[in-house]
Amino acid sequence: MTWNTQTAPSLDDFARLAREAFDALPEPFKSAAGDVVIRIDDFADEETLASVDLEDPFDLTGLYHGFHVGERDAFGPAPEPSRVFLYRRPILDEWCERGDVGLAEIIAHVLIHEIGHHMGLDDDDIDQIEAED
Repeated sequence: MTWNTQTAPSLDDFARLAREAFDALPEPFKSAAGDVVIRIDDFADEETLASVDLEDPFDLTGLYHGFHVGERDAFGPAPEPSRVFLYRRPILDEWCERGDVGLAEIIAHVLIHEIGHHMGLDDDDIDQIEAED
C-alpha cells in the first residue's frame, strides 16, 4: 500500500467506526447510552467552540450535548435527544500527531469519554476510570 493513493477517512468512515465502537460497549454501559444520537462533523462550529472557551477548532475532538441520565425527569416534557459529537478533523490530527494508536482506538476513546458525560461523569471521574484500566 502506498500513501499517495490513499484518501482521508470520510465522515461516513468515521460513522462506521463510531458505530463499531458503540456496538462493542459492555453492558450496562451500552444500554444506558442507548438513546444517545452520535453525530460526526468535520469541526465544531464557532458557537460551540465559544461555549467551551476554545478558539482553535483542532482543540475539540468530541462533545456531549444534553441532559445526563441523572438530570432527566421521567414525568416532565421529553427532553431533546442527547447527542455526542465527534469531530473528524481534530481526531485525524490527533491520530497523525500521536502515531502510536489506531484511528478506531482514538474514535472509541472520544466516544466513550462523551458517553461518560451522558452518564453524569465529569472529566476527573472519566480520567480515573481510564487510569484503572
